[in-house]
Amino acid sequence: MSSGPDQTVVPSALPSGRARALAVLAVLLSGACGALIGYAFADLQCTGNCTTWKGIGMVIGALIAAGGVAVVAVLTLRAMDEWQDTAKRQRDSLDRT
Repeated sequence: MSSGPDQTVVPSALPSGRARALAVLAVLLSGACGALIGYAFADLQCTGNCTTWKGIGMVIGALIAAGGVAVVAVLTLRAMDEWQDTAKRQRDSLDRT
């Protein structure tokens, strides 16, 4: 690969590492909270030894909560990127005038 003057650098559309790390942390935390809610919900529904149902409740609660927060996190990261692009375009148009 040559490093001549005709080589162009394409800017990355990825959000910052800190934003991505916070999004992952939010998904993991929501999964843990969803697992606790699912466990408690299954525990309220049955009496006696219901280990299997409590486990299923934990898994389903964790998946639903983590999936919902993952969707919101992705949309938020995309909105942040679009907002930064719009702000950059506005700054560039102001600099030209």
